[in-house]
Amino acid sequence: MKDTIKNIFAIFFSFFILSCGSQKKDYFKAKEIYKSNSLIITQISENAFIHTSFKKTDDFGNVPCNGLIVKDNNETIVFDTPTNDKSSEELIQWINERLHAKINAVVPTHFHDDSLGGLLAFHKNKIPSYSYVKTIELAKENNFVVPENSFNDSVILKVGDKAIIAKYFGEGHTKDNTVGYFPSENILFGGCLLKELEAGKGYLGDANVAAWPGTVEKVKKEYPNVKIVVPGHGDYGDGRLLDYTITLFKGQ
Repeated sequence: MKDTIKNIFAIFFSFFILSCGSQKKDYFKAKEIYKSNSLIITQISENAFIHTSFKKTDDFGNVPCNGLIVKDNNETIVFDTPTNDKSSEELIQWINERLHAKINAVVPTHFHDDSLGGLLAFHKNKIPSYSYVKTIELAKENNFVVPENSFNDSVILKVGDKAIIAKYFGEGHTKDNTVGYFPSENILFGGCLLKELEAGKGYLGDANVAAWPGTVEKVKKEYPNVKIVVPGHGDYGDGRLLDYTITLFKGQ
């Protein structure tokens, strides 16, 4: 009887240790790991970092603008550039010197300057850029720096032993807005297609408001296991950002 009790205790103890270990592995407390007047970097998972730069606007003041860095085996891919070349140079230097990592590619997710405003700095550092074909068309029309490589629907790029996906789901904030997905950590970079919780509608000058909720519904269906969602502006969160954005624009 004593041996049976001992065995039951041993099994329970082992399960408890394993359970705590797995919870600890899944839990990651976000932390700000770099800050200057023009750039903030926040680590949000073991291999993902939000870069935040700033854009001065007449309507909304000094707006913080998010991008995402994903990493594996001393290689990174960057979604969206900081808002200007100076901040982009700062980000590139930080990745090279602090993460000790190579930047395989930069992926601007739409044609506005909070997505590709610092693209020239990446090109000067011989970092290839990839964008949806419509982003390239709109960048040319507006005399912006033009991404080098285009994709029609989606592109899969390698980062270390992992992969990222950039994909177009339809119009919303702009005609060309794409999203980025890092499957190994179930992280979605929604860019300006997605809103932080409690956000307003923001700039609608190039938007297709009628199509917006349907586009986000497609994203939600494509990535049902998403754990972390990063919007173009404001605080990151989880899948509720998708639902909030759908509700915000439905019936408009």
